[in-house]
Amino acid sequence: MARSPLTLAASVTSALPRVGVVGVGVLTEGATGRYDAALAELDDGRRVVVRAPADADAGSELAAEARALRALTPGVRGLLPFRAPELLGETGLGDARAVVVDFLPGYRVDAAHLPSGRGAATSIGEALAALHALPLSIVRTEGLPVRSPQQVRDDVSRLIDRVEATRSAPAVLLERWRRAVEADELWRFESAVVLGGAGAASFFFEDVDAVPRVTGVLEWHGLSVGDPAVDLQWLASAPTAADDVYAAYVSHSDRAPDQLVRSRARLYAELEFAKWLVHGHEAGRADIVEDAVRLLDSLAAGVRGDDIVPAASLGVDEAIALLDRVPDGASEPADAFPHDTSMHTDAYDPDELALWVSNDEADEELDPAAEAPPAAETPGGFHDESTAPIDISAFVRRGELTDPPVGSGAEDADAQADADRASDAALRRWLSE
Repeated sequence: MARSPLTLAASVTSALPRVGVVGVGVLTEGATGRYDAALAELDDGRRVVVRAPADADAGSELAAEARALRALTPGVRGLLPFRAPELLGETGLGDARAVVVDFLPGYRVDAAHLPSGRGAATSIGEALAALHALPLSIVRTEGLPVRSPQQVRDDVSRLIDRVEATRSAPAVLLERWRRAVEADELWRFESAVVLGGAGAASFFFEDVDAVPRVTGVLEWHGLSVGDPAVDLQWLASAPTAADDVYAAYVSHSDRAPDQLVRSRARLYAELEFAKWLVHGHEAGRADIVEDAVRLLDSLAAGVRGDDIVPAASLGVDEAIALLDRVPDGASEPADAFPHDTSMHTDAYDPDELALWVSNDEADEELDPAAEAPPAAETPGGFHDESTAPIDISAFVRRGELTDPPVGSGAEDADAQADADRASDAALRRWLSE
């Protein structure tokens, strides 16, 4: 039975001695009934939120959030461009435990309705970049979970084993996910402080000069060290804003380049359906299993012929050919907000799984007559760099050019030498960026 706001408000006085509650109201958090929550107004003018779990699983999650909020010391909070709830107190409430935090003002935007362009989308990207830049010691000192890339990879592999054991998942998806796990290049990432599964609902906005800005972040129960991609998986359900969120994230990040972060985020998004299936089997809920199978079948139909891991790195011949197709960055308007075209990761939603189909055919036509430009950049001037260097020793000159022959062909030889030097320099620049 759900607890009433009055019952929850009464627990505030137990968690916070020497304060009085002068007002109370219902607080809807979109947590699908997993928590009972109320907004209470105190006699000192503060507004606080009190939450109590509706079941044992939610109780464990709430306890983890309280522990994470304690790790956010004033010094840590000063590193973030947004507010996190401050843990004010805890108290027993029947056989559960209620948690009281300060109230963060603002509004939320559903992922499906998150607009593109500057504002909400770019502010989320900036917020995630700041979060992922926090020192790892913040998490380690508090004894919160720390996972290396190999541990993350092993966790994914074990989940796929559990999905396969249900004998209910499409074979095409199991094969697709296995190929992703086996791709070594996909798991070469730098661990970071993560929320452990942020979503659009995690971010609170307020308008600053008529522009939405992230001013608060909720849902800290998954605070840990792990794969930054886990906090980007929700982009799959934000088809309009995904590219702009990611572009802002990359341009404000000081971390090492990670070309495949969106590929892993896409994998995690797909595996959410797999987790739903496993949950249904373990709980003995035929209705959940049926729903999960339907979603997985739809997903399988939308990803046939596609792969999570992009094609292998280009060879030198392909690299040289690509130089003639890279657009000149100077041709773009200075105020145009960049979009990442290095890897198209379409968004999905339970109702819009067809959006997984690649949009590669929509690439704009480039001028074949353009001279070799500077290296291609990801949004915000952030350079994509291959994790494996390309050996070009067999393809470029190491010695000096020979003297041109004397006679009427000297001018042609000079021109050819200049062209060779320009080609060599362009190729070296493209590979070294």
